[in-house]
Amino acid sequence: MKKIFLFLLLGFTAIGQQTANKPDRVNWFQDLGFGMFIHWNVDVSLGAVISHSMAGASDEYVNKYIKELPSYFNPEQFKPKDWAKLAKLAGMKYVVFTAKHHAGFAMFNTKTTTFNVMNTPFKRDVTKEIVEAFRAEGIAVGLYFSPDDFYYLHTHKQPIGRAQDPAHYPKTNPGLMEYDKAQLKELLTQYGKIDILFIDGPGDGLREHAWSINPDLVITRDAMKTPEQTTPNAALPRPWEACYTMGTDWQYKPTNDPQKSGTTVINMLAEIRAKGGNFLLNVGPKPNGEIQIEQEAILGEIALWNFAYSEAIYAVKPMPIIKEEGVWYTQSNDEKYIYAFILRASPDDWKYGERKNFVLSNILGNEKTTVETLGYKGELVEYKQDFDAKTYVTASPLGLTISAVNGQRFYTNNKWPNAVVLKIANAKGRLPQADKTKQSSMDGAK
Repeated sequence: MKKIFLFLLLGFTAIGQQTANKPDRVNWFQDLGFGMFIHWNVDVSLGAVISHSMAGASDEYVNKYIKELPSYFNPEQFKPKDWAKLAKLAGMKYVVFTAKHHAGFAMFNTKTTTFNVMNTPFKRDVTKEIVEAFRAEGIAVGLYFSPDDFYYLHTHKQPIGRAQDPAHYPKTNPGLMEYDKAQLKELLTQYGKIDILFIDGPGDGLREHAWSINPDLVITRDAMKTPEQTTPNAALPRPWEACYTMGTDWQYKPTNDPQKSGTTVINMLAEIRAKGGNFLLNVGPKPNGEIQIEQEAILGEIALWNFAYSEAIYAVKPMPIIKEEGVWYTQSNDEKYIYAFILRASPDDWKYGERKNFVLSNILGNEKTTVETLGYKGELVEYKQDFDAKTYVTASPLGLTISAVNGQRFYTNNKWPNAVVLKIANAKGRLPQADKTKQSSMDGAK
């Protein structure tokens, strides 16, 4: 009985079927911290929401989608090696690519359907090329897979939609289940060992099938919380992953699509890591295969920030208290270091070359506590003579008092607007305290 209980605890049934991610693989995934999501589908030439325009559409629309759109897919500027280098420079440790979205168009070489990328003018297995390019950069490889398949539903004269009909669930649609299983087998055996699988839809029967092929596979959506376009108000039990677009849509949208600023995305990264989550940030390549310039620029700004401060976002976990005014915290897994993300409202908030004093009330230090600014030596500020650029720290019961200089120059005009990260050694986070204050009820006391 004890052996069976241990088996179940580790994520297996009593008959040996794996039912959960392996704990060591979950730990590995959590330490990656930051990944690139890539949404790309046969309808990219329309600039519409990916796949969903088929749901509820007329037969004429769906037939036109299936018959005509593949003829437009010919991304002559597709250079996945450039995508991978951009992701690596931005500090992304894993990628998740839409091998098959809800439309059912396979962006890989498959024997299950003719509705796939090999039957386009491009005639290349884009999934294979993306996997190889990112793997060559040392980036963990993940694939997005939709159990929902609008093409399959349409060709089998079943209503197109999501979570509205028994036909939409593989467990109650045997034909769809076998179809999905065959495609998953191709994806998990044709491209070397896949690290991550994002099942965007009902995964009963499919997740177990995937683990039977690759027990080390980390399944994110369907096996953990993956909030979309939102971040929880507090730290969640790990693991979890926040998925965000840079603009308003997942796939390329040529109009009406304002993009987030680089500073906004960097602050989101700090917040999500402080709350114990991974950050999966999306790009939507253009029909010609290029990453749109606005999104490339955001990744470039993240790359510059991450080049100095990346230590604070990998192999870290939440602090007992994750935030105080204007500051997010993470700590290294071994708890040797605390990282304080000092947010800035504008470039004039802690200007370049300026000293600023902080009281971090949630950090308890001692006589051995040290503080440094990641990426900055704390000795000189360019062009300033006889300037004291050292960092000073004093510990007290009220917290940690720090005096530091923002002395690393990133922009010619000295208007770098992004968070600065302090690395604190030999300190610990204050534990949350219950408020034991009692309010007198006597007249006049309120």
